[in-house]
Order: sequence, then structure tokens, then C-alpha cells
Amino acid sequence: MEISFDRLRGFGEGALAVGVLDGGKLTDPAASVDDATGGVVSRALAAGRFRGQTGHSLELLVPAGIKPTRVVLLGLGKAEDFTTAAAERLAASLVGRLSVGGEETLTIAIERPKKAPLSEAELAAHIALGAKLRSYRFDHYRSVREEERPTLKRVVISTSEAAEARKLWAGLAAVGAGIFLARDLVNEPANILYPDEFARRTRELEKLGVTVEILDVPAMKKLGMNALLGVGQGSAHPSRLVVMQWDGRRGRNRNGAGPLAFIGKGVCFDSGGLSLKPANSMTGMKGDMAGAAAVAGLMHALAARKARSHVVGLVGLVENMPDGNAQRPNDIVKTMSGQTIEILNTDAEGRLVLADVLWYAQSRFKPRFMVDLATLTGAIVVALGAEHAGLFSNDDELAKNIVRAGAREGEPVWRLPLGDAYDQLVKSKIADMKNIGGPHAGSITAAQILQRFVNKVPWAHLDIAGVAWQDGEQKPQIPSWGTGWGVRTLNRLVAEYSE
Repeated sequence: MEISFDRLRGFGEGALAVGVLDGGKLTDPAASVDDATGGVVSRALAAGRFRGQTGHSLELLVPAGIKPTRVVLLGLGKAEDFTTAAAERLAASLVGRLSVGGEETLTIAIERPKKAPLSEAELAAHIALGAKLRSYRFDHYRSVREEERPTLKRVVISTSEAAEARKLWAGLAAVGAGIFLARDLVNEPANILYPDEFARRTRELEKLGVTVEILDVPAMKKLGMNALLGVGQGSAHPSRLVVMQWDGRRGRNRNGAGPLAFIGKGVCFDSGGLSLKPANSMTGMKGDMAGAAAVAGLMHALAARKARSHVVGLVGLVENMPDGNAQRPNDIVKTMSGQTIEILNTDAEGRLVLADVLWYAQSRFKPRFMVDLATLTGAIVVALGAEHAGLFSNDDELAKNIVRAGAREGEPVWRLPLGDAYDQLVKSKIADMKNIGGPHAGSITAAQILQRFVNKVPWAHLDIAGVAWQDGEQKPQIPSWGTGWGVRTLNRLVAEYSE
């Protein structure tokens, strides 16, 4: 879908959307439509219950006196509550409503309400982002009926600050492309997207200037990554480790400080291994690589917008399957760090993958901080549902910055505790640790295991099992099963606390 910015010069063909503030107050574009149509807008407001409330709208078909075939009155709510997030939701809902309605062009003419906490250019750019995010489709494997095919091809955002809006949009469009990449990866079925294919797709990032290395099984064996390799040893598809680097620093910004490191769990399918999941729990496990997808999407976003930062993204790609060579309960594996783990449940596999990747990341790159993302535990869904990701960290400043970034980007996180008492729950009698901690505090004990592989590097773990995919359409900006969660938050983290 094409997005453009321009000043409104008359009313063009197609659909036109204008705003109405809470209480029925017309914005200037809405007032212009009212004048041109002989008071149609005013009469419509007087005749119905629509008064500009947030989330409400009213559609006028083929109004006389203007070119548009339909005018949509959008409720903006109270001016002081009209944020960038509200602008995105508004545009996403509008595009969802009109995408298959027969119109090819949509003009959105919403001026900034005087008390709104955003600029005119920000408003226009975030309207564009909301429209773009709603346009996402994943139709590769289905026959789409003609009446379901999108007809909307162009969205024009009318704004008095078109030039500035285009500059802002360039960065937001890069983030949107990263989100689309993450969604695509999560939505792909596991018979298509196995570890080697995921790794191959990361090569596409080289076109943007990202350096991509792919480590195969012999290379990881040489490094001693027995925890990661143990997870994948029951699969017909060999495991991979992908290292993606983006260095957009300029001149004096090239100092001796290490990069920022983002690590993703990439279990391309999780059957549970020999600790086999029940059938209803196995459905959807193609998405157990959503952490890795988010890291790949982040690297795309940073490179596409030429972020002035040095960032490395690492994804451990495995498939957890139960063949005759699969890892067994009671096996003991020696990790790259030298620490040993007793396997009590082969379905607690993500922490094994991350253990080796975290150690490799800090050993090779000496990062300023590390953030890992993983669909790690069902326990986090029990605790936080589908609204918040779980956050664990050994560094208060890093945790605070992630919380702020998530709040700004509409991806809220909630910090949970770590502590010695929880660490006792993962002690093993015959190894350095066991890979599960018992029936209680499952998300915390998983994080405690990860913490054993970060030394004193500032580190945060995001358990995204509740937010990486969705069964319905809870948010208008997310029309697919895969959400692309994390790309926005981590991009914001890089932009505000590194660049």
C-alpha cells in the first residue's frame, strides 16, 4: 500500500476521512466538508448519537457537492488524550474498515487538535504507521476470494507539515518493515521455516548493510555449545546460530565501547521433545521462534533507518523433536561456559539454547548490555496474560529504560523479581543446575537459569510468550496471528539510550 503526504487542495476522489472532537466539535477539514455539502455533516451529527467519541465513527455515502464517494467522520475524543498511539489506532481501524470496500484511494485529513500532546508532523507520520501496520496480510497459503482482496492501494495523509512528516515517516517506515519481517517469520509454518531456512532469510539483511554470519553444527561443537545442540539433536533439520551486526556509528562516535547485544530464542518448532506436549499445547509451536524473529526484525529496522549505533543480534535456531537420537530426561549437558545442566524436562528447552548464545555473545563481543527475547514459559501467560511481557534484569537502569520504551511504543512490560531464594530452586544434586525449578514461579526460575550465563554484564530477559502471537484481533494495528512484538520497543531503546 502506497503512503504519501500532501496538503489538502480541495477534495479528491475516493474516500475521505476527517476528524470530530469529543462533544461534536468539527475540525477544520470536517467543517470544510460541511460547508461544501450544504451542512450534511452537521445534520448527520444532529440526527445520530455520534459525538466524536474515541473509537466511534460515522460514514456518509456519496455526499453531494464534493468528489469523494464517501466521507468517514472519525471520533478523536478529547484533544489532550489524542496521542501518537491514538492516531495509530484510529488510522488502523479506518484502513481495516475500508480495505476491501471498493475504494482505491483514501485521504486522511486530520489536523492536530490544539491541546494534543504531539506535533502536526508527528500526527501525520503516526497516522501513516497505523495505516501501514493494518495493511499487513499473510495470504501465501490460502486461496483468497475476489471479494476479500484489498482494493485500497493508496493512502494520502493531508498535513500542513508534509516535508517534516516525510522525514519522520522514513524512520517509522523502517520500523514497520522490521515488524512485517518479524510477523512473516512467526506466521510461517515449521515445514517451511526450519533452522536452515530461517538462517538463509537473514542473509537478505546484507542488502541493507548488515553483516551476517551463520554457524553450523561443527562450528558450534567446536565452541562447546552442547546445551543448544542437545535441543536440536532429535531433529532432521540441523541447528544454526546466526550473528547479525550493524555498525552505523559516525566519526567520533566510533569509540572503544562494545556493541549492544540482542539475543533471540529461535525454536522453529517445539514438540516438547521426549517430554512430549499434549496436542492442544503443541498447536502454535511454530511461533516458538518469535524472539529470534523480533531480533531479525530489529536488525532490519536499524539498518533501514541507518541507526547511529553498533548493534549485534544473535539467534539460536533449533527444532525440538522426539526421534531416537533426541535428548532424554536425566541427561546432563556441558554448556559453552563449562557449567553443567541436568535435563529433567526436555520441554524446558529455550533456556538451554539461550544459555550458550548468551555466553557466546558476552565472550565474543563484550557488549555494553544484553537483552534476550524468548517465548520461554507458559507461566508468564498465567501471570500477565496477553497484555504485558515479563521483564527480568540484573540492572535497574536497563530495566527502567526498557519499561519506558515499551510504554512509549504500546508494548508494555512488567518487571518481576530475581533472587537467591529462587536460585535455590534450580540447584541439582548431580550437576551445576537443573533445567526446571518445580511447579512454582516457573518464569522466575527460568530467568534465574539464564542469569547464570551473563556474569556481571548488564542484562535483561523478556519473556514474550503471552504477547508474541494472538488468536483474535485485539488491536487494530495487528491483523495477523504473529504480532511482531519487540521490534518497536528495542528500536526505541536503541534510539533513546544509545544513539
